[in-house]
Amino acid sequence: MKAVVTRVNSASVSIDGELHGKIGKGFLILLGVGPDDTPELCTKLAEKILGLRVFRDENDKMNLSLSDVGGGVLVVSQFTLYGDVSHGRRPSFFGAAKPELAIGLYEQFLRECERLGFAPQHGEFGAYMQVESVNDGPVTLIVDTNDLK
Repeated sequence: MKAVVTRVNSASVSIDGELHGKIGKGFLILLGVGPDDTPELCTKLAEKILGLRVFRDENDKMNLSLSDVGGGVLVVSQFTLYGDVSHGRRPSFFGAAKPELAIGLYEQFLRECERLGFAPQHGEFGAYMQVESVNDGPVTLIVDTNDLK
């Protein structure tokens, strides 16, 4: 799995012009699932992301966690994180997991967020969505389960 984690002051996702999820301060997580991902890696990824200490403390250091600042989580499925642009000008998405696997792991990730104390706002798997965010910092990290094995 791959995730792009952005520290935000606010973020929202809309589908067909209707607001589907919205948070204030917290993490916007764009989540992609690969063909070799497992439920165990999903759990590790959620624990890693939700435990990151990237919010500023009283000394202006990135030292506080999501729970320390009472932050929220907005999760949006993003198969394009597995896009391959190494050949030609049009990306190939053969590296992304098929929906049969990806949907289950996306939904597990949402449950893991809940288990860890963060009721996630979220988009809809496979939907055409509009995502808005007000980045804070900006602070954006890429977290890949290949690095967590």
